[in-house]
Amino acid sequence: MSLLHVLGFGLKVAHLFWILSCSIVSVISMGWLIDGEIEGSKMGLFGNGGKVWHKFWEKIMGNSKIHHHYYLYIGSKKVRKTWWRKLLLAWVIGWFLFSLWIFWYMSSQATEKRKDTLASMCDERARMLQDQFNVSMNHIQAMSVLISTFHHGKNPSAIDQGTFARYTERTAFERPLTSGVAYAVRVLHSEREKIEKQQGWTIKRMDILEQNPVHKDDYNPALLEPSPIQEEYAPVIFAQDTISHVVSLDMLSGKEDRENVLSARASGKGVLTAPFKLLKTNRLGVILTFAVYKTDLPINATPDERIQATDGYLGGVFDIESLVEKLLQQLASKQTILVNVYDTTNQSCPISMYGLNVSDNGLEHISSLNFGDPFRRHEMRCRFKQKPPLPLLAMMTSIGILVIALLIGHIFHATVNRIAKVEDDYHEMMELKKRAEAADVAKSQFLATVSHEIRTPMNGVLGMLRFLMDTDLDETQQDYVRTAQASGKALVSLINEVLDQAKIESGKLELEAVLFDLRALLDEVLSLFSDKSQEKGVELAVYISDGVPEMLIGDPGRFRQIITNLMGNSIRFTEKGHIFVTIYLVEEVIDLINVETESSSRNTLSGLPVADRCQSWAGFRTFNQERSGCTLLSSSSDLVNLIVSVEDTGVGIPQEAQSRVFTPFMQVGPSISRTGGTGIGLSISKCLVSLMNGEIGFASVPKIGSTFTFTAVFTSGCSNSNEYKSQKISSQSNALSSEFQGRIALIVDPRPIRAMVSRYHIQRLGIHVELVNDLNQGSSAISGGNRVYDLLLVEHEVWSRDLSISALFVDNIRKIEHSPKLFLLANSISSSRTYTATSGAYTPSVIMKPLRASMLAACLQRDMGIRNKKSFRNGELLGLPLCNLLLGRKILIVDDNSVNLKVAAGALKKYGAEVVCVESGKEAISLLEPPHQFDACFMDIQMPKMDGFEATRQIRRMELNVNNRFQSGKVSAGSCGDISNWHIPILAMTADVIQATQEECQKCGMDGYVSKPFEFEQLYREVSRFFLSTHGANF
Repeated sequence: MSLLHVLGFGLKVAHLFWILSCSIVSVISMGWLIDGEIEGSKMGLFGNGGKVWHKFWEKIMGNSKIHHHYYLYIGSKKVRKTWWRKLLLAWVIGWFLFSLWIFWYMSSQATEKRKDTLASMCDERARMLQDQFNVSMNHIQAMSVLISTFHHGKNPSAIDQGTFARYTERTAFERPLTSGVAYAVRVLHSEREKIEKQQGWTIKRMDILEQNPVHKDDYNPALLEPSPIQEEYAPVIFAQDTISHVVSLDMLSGKEDRENVLSARASGKGVLTAPFKLLKTNRLGVILTFAVYKTDLPINATPDERIQATDGYLGGVFDIESLVEKLLQQLASKQTILVNVYDTTNQSCPISMYGLNVSDNGLEHISSLNFGDPFRRHEMRCRFKQKPPLPLLAMMTSIGILVIALLIGHIFHATVNRIAKVEDDYHEMMELKKRAEAADVAKSQFLATVSHEIRTPMNGVLGMLRFLMDTDLDETQQDYVRTAQASGKALVSLINEVLDQAKIESGKLELEAVLFDLRALLDEVLSLFSDKSQEKGVELAVYISDGVPEMLIGDPGRFRQIITNLMGNSIRFTEKGHIFVTIYLVEEVIDLINVETESSSRNTLSGLPVADRCQSWAGFRTFNQERSGCTLLSSSSDLVNLIVSVEDTGVGIPQEAQSRVFTPFMQVGPSISRTGGTGIGLSISKCLVSLMNGEIGFASVPKIGSTFTFTAVFTSGCSNSNEYKSQKISSQSNALSSEFQGRIALIVDPRPIRAMVSRYHIQRLGIHVELVNDLNQGSSAISGGNRVYDLLLVEHEVWSRDLSISALFVDNIRKIEHSPKLFLLANSISSSRTYTATSGAYTPSVIMKPLRASMLAACLQRDMGIRNKKSFRNGELLGLPLCNLLLGRKILIVDDNSVNLKVAAGALKKYGAEVVCVESGKEAISLLEPPHQFDACFMDIQMPKMDGFEATRQIRRMELNVNNRFQSGKVSAGSCGDISNWHIPILAMTADVIQATQEECQKCGMDGYVSKPFEFEQLYREVSRFFLSTHGANF
């Protein structure tokens, strides 16, 4: 059961580490993803790839429920304070014990390796000692055969002491371990005298020397006692010179030698003595004895037969100390060892043959030695001279593992703390995010409420001022009313800008995607600033390249807002010269740059120098792509990349203020700020341009002027608006140009840019245009007779330069049978009045700039006697009074504010409509229940009890119910008012201008939207959209 508990705990720990690792990777990947979003297109792999990886990781995390376990195990503070500390302590203890085990294991391995090294070295020495001893033993045994053959087998003997000494001396190299060889003959007591006479010496006893050893310098064989009488003797008759002192000694008189001799002759093998001190040298040694037998001894002889056949004894003396020293000198080792050789025949009391008896509890290895004597045991004991070194490797490894484990524990501890801190920060950030969102919602609600509460009374103020303007007022009173109106409109404009800035800051500003006419939109913008430009005498003009499509898909309102902000600044800061708006495709700009470079810097709309427009787009990415050969965005068949420039000859922007031009609520300078403005128009414009996937820049020279340029990407409306375009061609283009088609106009203007602009607007009416530089060229062209001109348009600058030449020019063209109609193009009201006062009898018609297609067509129709009642454009009937469109129309107005009811009712009644006013949504529902007589309805949104959204939904449900009943045949056409499909146009009328409100209007079934405060013409335009088709059919 305990093993299962341990296993379960291990699995839980592994699971916890897996969760922790996943959490770490998720935090890192989230950091990468955030970095990838910041870097944008530079990320490469971590751009889209980073998002794919993040989604894949979220899928894994979601499938394995890791987030749940993470918050369960690690996210809580209790776990961080209790279980994590226990786990960390268990981690440290476990790895500490593991490091101790590693130290023990590696130390034991080092000890085993040291033991193996010692055993190898000791066995090597024992083997060498044993091998060399065996060589010496074999050679001694061979000498015993030699003595048996040449001494006992010959008579007389072929060997004497001299011969034996010389032979043994010369063959000593074959016995590397022996210090000498001697031969003792077997002598019976009856043969003693004979042997003594032959050898010339007396047999000496050895036991006295063994009992009383003497120094080698004091040793004298002549002083030794004769051997006592015994059955047999073994005197040494031959000896190697190194041990010649043993000659005449009786080997049987010595204790060790006697036992050795008797054992050797009985066994027939070499027999070793126990270690004893050698004669004369007193050094420890042993004697190896072989018996010399008669040659006819059988191989399987018994011990008695061997004893009877024994002739003598050959012994080899081994000096153990010297032979071991010689052996060790032959070996070279980096690690020296101590060697001891023992005779262990008596296990209880081993005899040390070599080495020092030093007690050491260190490593020791014992190697057995076999010297050929089965009755004696020998062994070699080895140990290292030096103490074992410290196990540094084991210590460093164990310490390293422990340090790594501690570091990993620290990393995990820091990671958990970091994750805990991130979680705390996350929860804190989420709380702050909730507060910020709540604050943002409160801010939006506050702005919407403030906007609504300001716009509602401002609607009454501006509406009543408009009514007041229609009354009889003197000049001073009219000036007061106009001033009040301008102030009110400025306040509304400020509110709009503040709301836009708030939307931008909250990221809630969205763009629409609707079909619109770009050229008509620019005409509307020109109409807004025409009065101011005429008052100042500043020439205002727009030119749109022929390559720009007629219809685009985008947000016309926001595009108009950008143009209006830029042109408003130009009007505000320009006192002379011109304001020129140009729109090209980005692809066309490169060619235009080359053309402008070759032309003069004075070749401008007014002739005054301007800031270099090329500098205004110098930093655009679009042009950098063009230079590097990249494909432009507008190269797509559907996308249209426009570049718009607004050029003026105003005061310019000081160099020190240019860096903060696009900063919200920042004025460029005290002297300039006095001309008005809130300081957020350019900031809003920059954000809107960014939403249109464009860029904005400027170039400005103080006292010369400024040029603002921006790009914007739209979708071409040509492929998606065939039906719309055919309708436009039939209803608008034909309406404006059918009566001018085929006509030819001549423009007299010495300035190429200004002449290009005039030709652009006149050609929009279907008129063919030719250009000349002065009146003389114009006179020549007209009188030449090659072409009949219907229109003659002369720039006021040319006409007023020399009135005498102008009068002569008039006389010349009046003499022509089909003289063209003469028009003057003037910038300001004062210049036109001056000309009227000085023109004399012939007064040409004056067309006031800025030129616009609808205004130009109206002027030409009026002065040329053309009346086309079908020529209406953009909701305006050119030849028909506006009141006729709404004349007799019954319109319902729903608003809980009595002032707004008065303003809206008065505005619609002004155009001839019959107006009914109610103050609640329930009243509107009761009045609009089919069948009814109303043609349209203006519905306020914020009303008590029932708002405009709910009222509209109920009205649409009632209409749907009636339509379904009629289609199913349940009701007759008469009971439905002879209308088969009921759908009254309902237009929202509110002070809320946020996008959400407009979307909600569409969802609930409203058909349009009118924001307060509204202009009278705005009400007319919105409601007239639903009556244009029927009205046109009546005509």
